[in-house]
Amino acid sequence: MTSEKFNVFSFSGKMKILHLSWIAFFITFVVWFNHAPLLMAIADSLGLTPSEIKTLLILNVALTIPARVVIGMLTDRFGPRIVYSSLLAVCAIPCFMFAFADSFVQAAVARFMLGFIGAGFVIGIRMVSEWFPANELGTAEGIYGGWGNFGSAAAAFSLPAVALWFGGEDGWRYAIAVTGAMSLLFSVVYYMNVSDTPKGSTYFKPKNIGAMEVTSKGDFFFLLIMKVPMYAALALLTWKLSPNGVSLLSETTALLCYVGLALLFVYEVSHVWKVNKEIFEKPVPEIHQYKFKQVAVLNVLYFATFGSELAVVSMLPLFFAETFTLDPVMAGMVASAYAFMNLMSRPGGGWLSDKFGRKSTLLILTAGLAVGYFIMSLVDSSWPLWLAVVAAMACSFFVQSGEGAVFAAVPLIKRRLTGQIAGMTGAYGNVGAVTYLTVLSFVDYSVFFMVIAATAVVGFITLLFMEEPKGHIAEVREDGSVEMISVN
Repeated sequence: MTSEKFNVFSFSGKMKILHLSWIAFFITFVVWFNHAPLLMAIADSLGLTPSEIKTLLILNVALTIPARVVIGMLTDRFGPRIVYSSLLAVCAIPCFMFAFADSFVQAAVARFMLGFIGAGFVIGIRMVSEWFPANELGTAEGIYGGWGNFGSAAAAFSLPAVALWFGGEDGWRYAIAVTGAMSLLFSVVYYMNVSDTPKGSTYFKPKNIGAMEVTSKGDFFFLLIMKVPMYAALALLTWKLSPNGVSLLSETTALLCYVGLALLFVYEVSHVWKVNKEIFEKPVPEIHQYKFKQVAVLNVLYFATFGSELAVVSMLPLFFAETFTLDPVMAGMVASAYAFMNLMSRPGGGWLSDKFGRKSTLLILTAGLAVGYFIMSLVDSSWPLWLAVVAAMACSFFVQSGEGAVFAAVPLIKRRLTGQIAGMTGAYGNVGAVTYLTVLSFVDYSVFFMVIAATAVVGFITLLFMEEPKGHIAEVREDGSVEMISVN
């Protein structure tokens, strides 16, 4: 940690790390959602059906489920500097692939691969936690997440204009290619200008990266149970792509995917056992224990918050276009109001957590989230457009403040596992997105918003079991000495 003053207008020390990290995250979101405001042009150019469009939306968030878990492990092991830089560079490739796809299959494969860039968020969570103390961590993580998340809004209101500037039926292709170039260039900037920790600080690494460590027998089985929804979401995606859905996969290929997921789950269980079998032989000293239920509660809350944001950001331009008969540019600009709230809401949620406590803040914001989506379910063409936009922005405030509050708590569970915990929690956000977008493919917009509101109520009930972080985290340095990290 560094003792310098928290000054958002500074670009040195820990503030430089924060600013470069949120910019990296911003670019990942621009790339990840560069298709959403251009869907109409893409559909016309490639001759896509409504079902194929919705399939692209689902594919875009699917791979991020395992990617966030994997990237979290790699971040804990190799450090955020090299992992973030590598992710930005590598993911420019499928971005270019999508920009110049000439069929649904090519576009679908590229969008599926681009889901990997959605894992970038996890890396910055660990980076920021290394540079800021507990009493500033919620605010810093909120700025990182909120200003970075604004990338989706930036894409929504800028890319249609960029496409028009290039002109012609291929304007959307050049607009998307520009985002790939941004990602590639910034990978070099990030690598050259950040370090994993302040000078003299220890970067604590997990003993193993094959699976998350737990500290009790009960938590071992709890971890396995919490893995199931991630595999269920991938199975749901496979079903959607099978002949029962849009027929992108043959029946045989779909069956092989199901078998592969089952085998992968068995393989992961074996790794969880390998990493944690010692807890069945002797108990973990109390000073080194943490409660996995803290992780599980945050997983459920991120399912409802970030999961709904991903789904809504993907479909909101179409929702406004169809409900209020708007052209694509206007629909994209109006829909960007939802993500625009990220600039203040997510940092606000983190700041409130720093000032008034993690649990109490989350309870209030989750309740507001449920009410917000219930109101969104009532929006139809009889509403004035301005009132619908206000409703979307109000709902967005609670959604994104809730995200900020979730990740104000994530780094306070176990420092050396922060990347993995952030990865699993982030993955649950994508499980939520896949679930919600699949629901959207079967129901109208009103029911879609109502389903999200119902899951928020479930999240509120789950939150009652969370414990307010307090005391210290004990981590062991390489020389065997113990460092006590305050979480108050």
